[in-house]
Amino acid sequence: MNKSSVTSSDPVKKFWDRYIELLAKQGVKETARRWYVMRAERYIQAFPDKKLARHTAEDIAGYLEEMGRSGGLKDWQYRQMVDAIRTLFLNITNRWENTIDWQYWLDSSMSLPSDHRTIAREIPSAKRSHAESLDLESARVRHHDIRSALITEIRRRDYAISTEQAYEGWFLQFAAFHEHCEPRNLGKESIVSFLEYLAIRRNVSASTQNQALNALVFVYEQVLGKTLGEMGDFVRAKRSKHIPVVLTKEEVIKLLGEMRGVSKLMASLQYGTGMRLMECVRLRILDIDFGYSQIVIHQGKGKKDRIAPLPGKLVIPLKAHLEKVRALHDKDLSDGHGEVFLPGALAKKYPNAAKQWRWQYAFPSGKLSIDPESGKTRRHHLHESTVRKALSNAARTSGIIKRVTTHTLRHSFATHLLADGYDIRTVQELLGHADVSTTMIYTHVLNRGGRGVKSPIDSL
Repeated sequence: MNKSSVTSSDPVKKFWDRYIELLAKQGVKETARRWYVMRAERYIQAFPDKKLARHTAEDIAGYLEEMGRSGGLKDWQYRQMVDAIRTLFLNITNRWENTIDWQYWLDSSMSLPSDHRTIAREIPSAKRSHAESLDLESARVRHHDIRSALITEIRRRDYAISTEQAYEGWFLQFAAFHEHCEPRNLGKESIVSFLEYLAIRRNVSASTQNQALNALVFVYEQVLGKTLGEMGDFVRAKRSKHIPVVLTKEEVIKLLGEMRGVSKLMASLQYGTGMRLMECVRLRILDIDFGYSQIVIHQGKGKKDRIAPLPGKLVIPLKAHLEKVRALHDKDLSDGHGEVFLPGALAKKYPNAAKQWRWQYAFPSGKLSIDPESGKTRRHHLHESTVRKALSNAARTSGIIKRVTTHTLRHSFATHLLADGYDIRTVQELLGHADVSTTMIYTHVLNRGGRGVKSPIDSL
């Protein structure tokens, strides 16, 4: 902190004393407080002819956008800067509370990691994971040929990146489990022993064990060309049967009422359309059709496209949000940026599309990211944990005792449609379920309470 700024006059010194007291109350470590002061001072210096009391929400957003474009700040430094400026205005007044979406800017500090499923295919497979044990790394090196053939076969079939990551991971764990054996020489007995190890020693869920089985069958039959046949009996993980958690309409109103800004809009879209979290996060401008009041969800689970209704209540706030996104994109373009990630095939087919407005993410991060491999500067979508955290906080403050996740909004969407009289086939199509039996789970929710079996105590 500049000494002259705190000794030139008593009011200035008192101002910074109060600021440091606020930092202490918020739990900011003493060693970090001087950095907060420095970042707050730099913000003030960016507006030499304007007093803090006259600053507007546009001033703050403009400064944070500009700092997000610079690329000179690491994620933690950007978050610290946002927090420092937020505290600066708390030191003056609380009038900013409802006009600035501070949480959006704090969350914008989270760049997508290189193994994030949106961009992972751009990163060589060997560089994706940084948390593997020595045994897995050894297996990666020893069985590089099988692993490479596995990835090639998965990509040839155009499977999802999440499938590629999961199958590669299970193969490496299997190879590490049988570390003294060559996988080509192993058979179904070795696979069974690994699956039983997962169930007994690792206590994995039935779905996890089944995914491991599918991965290894794929490796042996599709990559190594060995027919395994029936696996026979083996210890299977116990499959839990859960009724989905569903909120009442009143609880949805309370929940969304506790949310603010971009997170509220995203959560409202999830409840209003039945979108999965990643479908909402990856939504692009061209997917939103105001003319037909619909949202086209591309490449959903199982690589299926589908159409969801665009809620009338969200048209105005969504348009207002997209106007801000458009202004952000235009400024990016004028600064020589404005590029968004496109999957490999699209990027090659439409080389100029990455900078076009229609391909931009509807919910972009406030901070540009630099790809460590290609060196390209892009604006990715917000990290999905943004909505998760906001929803969790809203559930707590609203007093809802049910376990609320982003998928709870999807469950509630489906159940409320059925309760309103829509047929199950329509709901199945809106959710993108391949089999109506998956959608039938929501009828079990409706059959509880007053709509189902009458409790004997109610007859007394």
